[in-house]
Amino acid sequence: MLNLSSDERRALRARAHSLQPVVSISQNGLSESVVREVDANLISHELIKIRVYNDDRQVREQFLATLCEQLAAAPVQHIGKLLVIWRPQTDAQAQGAKPRPRRAEPRRSKRSFQGNSGN
Repeated sequence: MLNLSSDERRALRARAHSLQPVVSISQNGLSESVVREVDANLISHELIKIRVYNDDRQVREQFLATLCEQLAAAPVQHIGKLLVIWRPQTDAQAQGAKPRPRRAEPRRSKRSFQGNSGN
């Protein structure tokens, strides 16, 4: 698990403020597939929010600790039913990131104008 200074944590909380949760943990708990999904989103985004549908605060704290331990991430914030975690991208991940392809311009038809020719 990564450790953050209070200044780093404050900056990450500010960045996370406008984020929407990208992963949800429901009544099935912290399953293998949830951990893989969190890992995939950390690779893509570095900083993510996770919504936990559980009313027990201790369970949510345990989810946060387990995720950070298994994925070598840092806990940023636990507020209500939202968890915020951060893991910096490695150099290989940053170099392997492909830019999104640009959308192709729609092709316009080359129909000739078939109007009145003055006859």
